[in-house]
Amino acid sequence: MKETMSGETTTINKGADPIRLAAIDIGTNSIRCIVVEVDPLGNFRVLDDEKAMVRLGEGLTETGFISDPAKNRAIDALQRMTKISHGLGAEIAAVVATSAVRKALNRNQFLRHVKKATGLDINVISGTEEAELAGLSVHHNFALDQQRYAMADIGGGSVEIVIATGRHAETVISLELGAVFLTEKFLHKDPPDPSELKQLRKYIRKKLKKAGIGEGIPVSCLIGSGGTMTNLGSMIMAMRGEQYESVHRYEVLHSEIIHLLSMLCRKKQKERLQIPGLNPERADIILAGMILTDELMRRSRTNQLRINAQGIREGLILQSMHKRDLISEPEQPRDWRNSILEFAGSCRFDKLHSLQVNHLAQKIFTAVAPMNQLTSRHAELLEAAAILHDIGYFISYDRHHKHSYHLIRHANLFGFTPREREIIANLARYHRKAKPKKSHDNFSALNPEDQKLVRQLGGILRLADGLDRRRNGQVTDILCRPQGHLFTLKLQGQGDLSVEIYGAKSKGDLFESAFDTQLNVTTKETQ
Repeated sequence: MKETMSGETTTINKGADPIRLAAIDIGTNSIRCIVVEVDPLGNFRVLDDEKAMVRLGEGLTETGFISDPAKNRAIDALQRMTKISHGLGAEIAAVVATSAVRKALNRNQFLRHVKKATGLDINVISGTEEAELAGLSVHHNFALDQQRYAMADIGGGSVEIVIATGRHAETVISLELGAVFLTEKFLHKDPPDPSELKQLRKYIRKKLKKAGIGEGIPVSCLIGSGGTMTNLGSMIMAMRGEQYESVHRYEVLHSEIIHLLSMLCRKKQKERLQIPGLNPERADIILAGMILTDELMRRSRTNQLRINAQGIREGLILQSMHKRDLISEPEQPRDWRNSILEFAGSCRFDKLHSLQVNHLAQKIFTAVAPMNQLTSRHAELLEAAAILHDIGYFISYDRHHKHSYHLIRHANLFGFTPREREIIANLARYHRKAKPKKSHDNFSALNPEDQKLVRQLGGILRLADGLDRRRNGQVTDILCRPQGHLFTLKLQGQGDLSVEIYGAKSKGDLFESAFDTQLNVTTKETQ
């Protein structure tokens, strides 16, 4: 057994080939298959994430049966996913079905047909089990220690809701309020009639109130997973004019959802197909899912929605890893700092240099923060960038600052939103060579506020990197004294510090322009 930096205790099989696992989630609207490779430390990386919109629950509300066309679409998708999994050398560790199969009157017949056609044994899980799986994914992706929060996984047939404080769940419940179910039950006109929307809201409110959702103190945020949530995040991202790699951990305001929903309710389905960020296959059911999200946020009295793009299928992988002793339950909550160090270690970073750069950068940050409205969260972004700024060496020395940018941008950095990850990547990008320019695509994609932040934090990182020019921690401490348009740095250390003074002066250009100041770098002994 070995304890990892993230506090997880793992079972390590030294010398063994990497283990590959697959998990399949058969939902009311779509079927998802994820294939991962597990490393010896109990971490995993995604090799494939296949999705098929089969609408298994189509007409189920009215007839009570899974139709033959829906069954055939499901079998076709499952055959394809089985071949993909086996082609990648993965063991299909879990196959689960949720709301549609759970309530179908021809459930057993469907399971037999799938078994005959694919060889898959499907485990039909309860709504509570769904919620627990979604909860595993949430804790794997979000830092929630000492927070009261709500979690909702919206499927086609049901929604799974968890109200919790840290890892203590107060409420775990499944309600028949899925996007397909609600659409088929209430929304028949195109665009929907106001009376239909009113009845839909009334029904949702009644069900949520009866389930006790919204009781107690307000929650800090709602964490949402499922197609409704990821599409909602994609639409808001497009509305903001942002272009992040993923909506995973993206943060949305309740007011933005209300405004978007108001606009969508006035449009016909054909018009909704043109909305940037909306999957055309969800244009007919997105309204019901968004109204449910709106009502969940009203009931739980939160203004923040955080998107979890992983959900149940990731929960299945984590559960399968626990069962196989590839990883045990975390002994403590995951920590962003340890996760950053673990990622940097996987890129074989120079730990002593990176920690020294962070030490010096934080000293400079503390001096400039009060007069520049820089917060403790900004200090954490700077720390992450300082630790990761040189990971591009993993690819090559040449253009390593640009390699660092791409590695960070595509990394799954625990505890950081897509916007924060993009800022961290830009900070690493500008720790050497050219300063930020509007002609740089990565920089011009940021909003003006974040461009200013990148210049400021990037200036600090660049200066701190220069102060460890020999990469040996020669500077033991720095005294910072801002005075008007002059910023004096007094270096403390052993022996000759001329190389460090040179490094600071040669890399202080961005700092000077970002803070409208002039650098004066000297040693304590000369003052």
